Amino acid sequence: MTTTLSESLVIGISSTALFDLSTHDDFFRSAYNNGDRGTAVKKYRQHILQRENDILEDGTGMPLVKALLELNAYQHDPHSPLVEVVVMSRNSVETGVCVLNNIRERGLHITRHAFTGGEPVIDYLEAFDVDLFLTTQSKDAQKIIDSRSCAAAIVKAPPTAGSKVSEGQVRIAFDGDAVLFSEDSEIVFKERGLQAFQENEDLNQKIPMPDGPYAALLRKLSSLQDRLPFSVEVSPVRIAIVTARSAPAEMRVINTLRHWGVYVDEIFFMGGVDKTKILEAFRPHIFFDDQDSHLSPISKIYPAGKVPYNSLSPLSGSAVDKEH
Repeated sequence: MTTTLSESLVIGISSTALFDLSTHDDFFRSAYNNGDRGTAVKKYRQHILQRENDILEDGTGMPLVKALLELNAYQHDPHSPLVEVVVMSRNSVETGVCVLNNIRERGLHITRHAFTGGEPVIDYLEAFDVDLFLTTQSKDAQKIIDSRSCAAAIVKAPPTAGSKVSEGQVRIAFDGDAVLFSEDSEIVFKERGLQAFQENEDLNQKIPMPDGPYAALLRKLSSLQDRLPFSVEVSPVRIAIVTARSAPAEMRVINTLRHWGVYVDEIFFMGGVDKTKILEAFRPHIFFDDQDSHLSPISKIYPAGKVPYNSLSPLSGSAVDKEH
């Protein structure tokens, strides 16, 4: 029987997001800065081959991957798993042996890999039915967001503080505008200010917002909850939205989720208050936001990923943070 991943939650992840390969990347950059690319690749290959049995530190995406893979214990259909993880790397398979060894060392049930030998991985996302791609490379995430092929994030550096992610439950937190929802309302705020934004959202509170880059992922997570043998109230998957919105802009969020048929466990309308303490209490395996000012504090404690704007967006390159 052929395995199908269309109903599975499929996470594509680069080797540098799964493991902390910063020292290897630093070696390559140093070699490249002191010679041409061909010489740098050759030196990097020799460097990796000599270290393919080294134990690697966890990357930013490791807590999420481990927690999601544990969900497969709740159902045993090998042809349609609840969760599938695909490691997708620009390395050759030869230089990827270190990654493969570390996956086995940790006992991670990751059976699918793509080593593209320097070619972009984006061409293979559809082949694996990827719903979310996590990477350390901003160019790769940008291409994916621009293509609208799936959700994508540039993961921040691994947390340095000793905080502990939730155990026994996968916890994922999202920002709202320009992440789950389209950027249309955000553009109103940027162009016309807070009062105009709030008036617009209140006036249109019963009109669902268009999909943002993570809307399909949220729906897939909701489908995953439905496939688990638990009621949503005690599900091992818990979803939170932590948004800078506040009244009177909150009802449009609620009505949009109802229109989508999606249940979200927790929603926090922060009204511009710092999100960090809420996220510390929630203990996410990862938090997705489009603003560095929201991501930087929490990324020191918990895994975090930045959602880039589409290159054609009026918000692309904007350094102004949301205040609504």
